[in-house]
Amino acid sequence: MRARLLPLLIVLMAGVLLALGFPLAVSVASAQQQKVVVDRIDDTARFASLAQFVTTRPDKASKGEKLVSDERQQTLRTELARYHEVYGIKAGVFYRDEEPMGRAPHDFRVPPPGSDGVLRAAFDEALYSRGSHDPPQVWPWQQGRLVVASPVIRDGDVVAVVVTESPTGAMRSKTLRGWLVIGAGEVAAMLLSVGAALRLTGWVLRPVRVLDATTHDIATGRLKSRVAAAGGPPELRRLARSFNEMADNVEDVLEQQRAFVADASHQLRNPLAALMLRIDVLALELPEGNEEIGSVKTEGKRLGRVLDDLLDLALAEHAAADLQLTDIGELAAERVEAWRPLADEKGVRLVANCPAVTGWADPVALSSALDAVVDNALKFTPEGEQVTVTAEATGDATVIEVADGGPGLSEEELARIGDRFWRSGRHQNIKGSGLGLSISRALLTAGGGSLGYARREPHGLEVTLRVPRTAPVPVQGVAEAGDGASRGENGSGRETAAQGLTER
Repeated sequence: MRARLLPLLIVLMAGVLLALGFPLAVSVASAQQQKVVVDRIDDTARFASLAQFVTTRPDKASKGEKLVSDERQQTLRTELARYHEVYGIKAGVFYRDEEPMGRAPHDFRVPPPGSDGVLRAAFDEALYSRGSHDPPQVWPWQQGRLVVASPVIRDGDVVAVVVTESPTGAMRSKTLRGWLVIGAGEVAAMLLSVGAALRLTGWVLRPVRVLDATTHDIATGRLKSRVAAAGGPPELRRLARSFNEMADNVEDVLEQQRAFVADASHQLRNPLAALMLRIDVLALELPEGNEEIGSVKTEGKRLGRVLDDLLDLALAEHAAADLQLTDIGELAAERVEAWRPLADEKGVRLVANCPAVTGWADPVALSSALDAVVDNALKFTPEGEQVTVTAEATGDATVIEVADGGPGLSEEELARIGDRFWRSGRHQNIKGSGLGLSISRALLTAGGGSLGYARREPHGLEVTLRVPRTAPVPVQGVAEAGDGASRGENGSGRETAAQGLTER
């Protein structure tokens, strides 16, 4: 969830910063240019005031006027030359017919009418008594020059135009430096925003992660897991408290159910034992080999096994696994050797392919679950067929696969195998209570393992016992309610259930 929420927050904050940064950058560029434009307007206004005193063009003046005009024109030309020398800005005063009154440098001129360009446009605009108050914006990546023109007005008429053409290198450099400052501020603000987003998402999602881990623990059989007090929004803290209350109620219900099954199976043992004793006494009064007595004894023994399995199942579902790093290959090979005499007696080949592979499992529980699976495989494999036990590491799990040569199961039967008391209609005459695989699944699930089933071609069944290869990592914030006491009780209960399953 954090991987989805964090990019969304970052994109939103980046959009806000860009929405603020772009207008600010444009404003900085406009301010720098406006500052230069105002300065050039002041310069052109000063030159225009000097040009007003040049009353007569030299080629049209009389002898007396020419001398005065030459002095004023020479003063204007001197000012323009010094201005260009000091600032490097081209400047000129041009009559309406584009003839120069004065200019610096000497080759500075106005393009002819009809020409494109900023200089011609500014000159034509000034001829209509409009100064260059808003020339086109020059951006840092452009190499253009800034042109400002002001009219020279005498007696209400425009008699000449003052034009300045400024280099924009310094202005563009200042704009770029301003942009760099803005960019640095944007980067700093973005880093602060990312840090704030990380803290915010961590604060909001931490209770969610803890709740998810606790839910997973409960789903895998660790019913004592609870959500410990953690930070986060008040709504999530309230959700954590509600979840703990719900988990307590569910655990109470399951505990009552388990206690009922355990008590019922335990309490029924004594009446059943008394009943079997009376049947044995009654059998002494009947002829030897009476079929009805034999049938009654068989059903009584079957009922006793069912009661034992019910008690073991109740203990297995309540117990917690004592996980250890275990050599799964060695454990599987050991159990195969223990079952070999029975396989030889039935004429079934029991083959083991169990190299040294490790996994995290409760050795007693895994041994008991494997015993139940091998026992089933030998039960349903006819004489002359083969049962193969293979141990291997696959990805993040260690797998023990038991493949038999029996009749196998249909797709519908595969969907039901492992259910309590379920047995295939074709196998009702084979000894069993239908609880062995249910107990095995409960033993494996408590330790993070699983039990799977698949058809084997051309016939038979493949049962897969899977345990994790890595140690379970405790999640911060997940608490075990009644940790010490429950471990002592659960460990004892698991060992009892495993031993009961192994004995049968």
